[in-house]
Amino acid sequence: MSATLQAKAAPVSEKKNYAGPLIIIGVLFFIYGFVTWVNGTLIPYLKITCQLKSDVQSYLVATAFFIAYTIMALPSSLILKKVGYKKGMALGLFIMAVGAVVFIPAAQARSFPMFLVGLFIIGTGLALLQTASNPYASILGPHESAATRISIMGICNKVAGIIAGLIFGYIALSDADALEQKLLTISEQEKNALLDELSGRVIVPYIIISVVLVLTSIAVLKSGLPDIDDGKEDENAESALPQKTNVLQFPHLVLGVLALFFYVGVEVMAGDTIISYGKSLGIPLSTARYFTQGTLACMLIGYIAGIATIPKYISQEAALKFCAISGVIFTILAVVTTGYASVVFIALLGLSNSLMWPAIFPLAINGLGKFTKTGSALLIMAICGGALLPLAYAKLSEVWNTQQAYLLMVPCYLFILYFAISGHKAGLRQQQVS
Repeated sequence: MSATLQAKAAPVSEKKNYAGPLIIIGVLFFIYGFVTWVNGTLIPYLKITCQLKSDVQSYLVATAFFIAYTIMALPSSLILKKVGYKKGMALGLFIMAVGAVVFIPAAQARSFPMFLVGLFIIGTGLALLQTASNPYASILGPHESAATRISIMGICNKVAGIIAGLIFGYIALSDADALEQKLLTISEQEKNALLDELSGRVIVPYIIISVVLVLTSIAVLKSGLPDIDDGKEDENAESALPQKTNVLQFPHLVLGVLALFFYVGVEVMAGDTIISYGKSLGIPLSTARYFTQGTLACMLIGYIAGIATIPKYISQEAALKFCAISGVIFTILAVVTTGYASVVFIALLGLSNSLMWPAIFPLAINGLGKFTKTGSALLIMAICGGALLPLAYAKLSEVWNTQQAYLLMVPCYLFILYFAISGHKAGLRQQQVS
């Protein structure tokens, strides 16, 4: 961490100073956890509602949502430089509300492309929100405990995801098995009427979501949330990094972007494909709709463990190594076992994935100084792993099968292990020597 960030973090490291801002950030993590993890339910729901022909089509739900991060992260960085963290987060919430509103005409028209547009707009708002809130959580306190603070944010995120899945699973998929069977036996007119009713189920929930997002945007704007100025480096920081003129001159950041790309990809695969995977094994949707909650519950356990152990007992780097190794082990076990046992190992990947974001993000932005906002934007762009890797999984599942396709995760976890062992030190070691 640069001297400037240390200077900024030190005064707010007392609980009475940064507890309030972190509570606000926690609320924001809860909100985007809710709208993010509902995608696991939307994938099988929209496949039925819009009568999609393949899993590749249905996983465009994740693609439309997460690709927005890549397209909008750098513009988000520019916006934050102009308006600051606080106004940027408020704007992000408002944009998300616009995306939620798009779901209303999409449901009325039962238009899959329009649903994707709504998801892209929500992802755009989240790109701005996360580009601001993640470095905010990292900076508010000592660097060595940044993973603990982000773990607390992760708990808010995953609790929201569990709640979202339970609510939307009940609304959209509680009678999905009987409905799919009925669609095979009724006339085209009856079929369209039944699908219109199914599509309309999301209208009221997304009206509520849009209202909550607008109100939260106003609340953030009027809150006492302080803006953090990481744009000015002091003389010590300038003398330590005299040669740095471009954010890409930080090798550990570039490797961190790749690590985050693979992490988000495997996290989304573990959370968003598990329902469809269970269905492919012959498990009824009425049961499989709970599987994403199992993955999120495992992530929740991992976050709690991280708060209890980092940095008091283990370092961020050690936690990341453990998560990457366990990810390889659980993936292989998921492929070689069958039935519910295989599903359990996919859910256990939530434990492996839990501490990756809290560890990778602060390690990657360590020492960026005035480049923190841009570096954060590059890391947010890496969230497109959640857009591309699930599509790769869907394509592999057609070539192999839905179980063997999970082998795609193994090289992803191995790269994350490399980042945990030495990648996060790249460039920083040379800087210390010089």
